[in-house]
Amino acid sequence: MKNKYNKIASFVLGIIAIVVSSSQLEAQQDSQYTQYMYNTQTVNPAYAGTRGVFGVTALYRNQWVGLEGAPETLNFSLSTPLGVSERLGIGLSFIQDKAGPASESTIVVDVSYTIPVGERTSLSFGIKGGVNLLNVDYSLLNIFNPNDALQQFNIDNRMSAVAGAGLYLHDVDKWYVGLSVPNFLETTYYDDTSVSNASEKANVYAIAGYVFNVNETTKFKPAVLGKFITGAPIGLDLSANFLFNEKVTLGAAYRLDAAVSALAGFQVSDTLFIGYSYDYGTQELANFNSGSHEIFLRFELGRNRNDRFLSPRFF
Repeated sequence: MKNKYNKIASFVLGIIAIVVSSSQLEAQQDSQYTQYMYNTQTVNPAYAGTRGVFGVTALYRNQWVGLEGAPETLNFSLSTPLGVSERLGIGLSFIQDKAGPASESTIVVDVSYTIPVGERTSLSFGIKGGVNLLNVDYSLLNIFNPNDALQQFNIDNRMSAVAGAGLYLHDVDKWYVGLSVPNFLETTYYDDTSVSNASEKANVYAIAGYVFNVNETTKFKPAVLGKFITGAPIGLDLSANFLFNEKVTLGAAYRLDAAVSALAGFQVSDTLFIGYSYDYGTQELANFNSGSHEIFLRFELGRNRNDRFLSPRFF
């Protein structure tokens, strides 16, 4: 069984290494999250249902506060295991992004299937499917030429399909590694006069984390999220969080060439967790805004209290 686990772990890590070594740079197109370690289902459908409980998560991100037209993101998701064996998981996610004159709404269904590959290790496969709606109101822009064709043709509820997949290999409570593509479909948006167009390419995500037991009351978890897209710079998020007395989380994060962050979280009750993060930009744009804020809520039901807190899962 140990050899079987080693082969699967080597396979998944090998895929991630290939993705990292072959990636090129361009601007990141998917939503970004500082608290990605709590929001895994959004980027990897294989995570749906793997916590073994019915869960509801909500995240609001207000980026570059004080800068007119800066991005805002609302993310809401549901997740639960199905069946006695809890091998099948299902989730539902809604994401709304606003930036300047553009707004996008995405709703997807996530389905996962988990198989044990060791005494403490499981491998989950996931698929994602849904729709995306794009709206662009060009009248909100400061267009100096009133006859500009862009000002004449807005984009209203332009619909496109979403289809993605992912792998998620994880221990009971110590570590995890995953690889996913939230949307394989490359979508090109264009206006009715073909004056302009915008293309969204597939984003590849690689995630990993490990939980160290510092002592009886303290756990330490470093984690990494890599974001790759053809023709764009590699996006890399590094984080380190401490969990004290299974109640309070404190940590820091760094987004490559973009921001440094402070994170805090509190397990308010057996069912409710609240998280907050603040980003301080490391680019020149930081001179024109007061940073980015993120608030995260997680509500879970259905697990035995003793199981939940005698052996908590810090991911």
